[in-house]
Amino acid sequence: EVQLVESGGGLVQPGGSLRLVCEVSGRTYNKWCLAWFRQAPGKDREGVAVIDNDGNTRYAESVTGRFTISQTNDKKSLYLQMNSLTPEDTAMYRCGVSFSPSTCKNWPRHGMDYWGKGTQVNISS
Repeated sequence: EVQLVESGGGLVQPGGSLRLVCEVSGRTYNKWCLAWFRQAPGKDREGVAVIDNDGNTRYAESVTGRFTISQTNDKKSLYLQMNSLTPEDTAMYRCGVSFSPSTCKNWPRHGMDYWGKGTQVNISS
């Protein structure tokens, strides 16, 4: 079993920044990918960013150049640095992990194996 707990969400004005954190614990494997997803009311779930066990990253076009995904050396903490935030970034942000090479290769086509409960991000004046 793997546990993921998000934090760092809140209310920020447009143009501001937030840093989300996902603390990871429990069972681990040699190959994996960690990802951030978001979902706003009335919208489909969107894959935001992903990082794999080798440190390779990919981003949704909507956040490329503004968001950065990273992890600590012990791989217990996953981060999402969000800059130049707009109201369109308002959503519930969740982190997830997958140990499936297929899921990681085809991200974000498929869902992750384990999920956190999410942290709310509100961008508003």
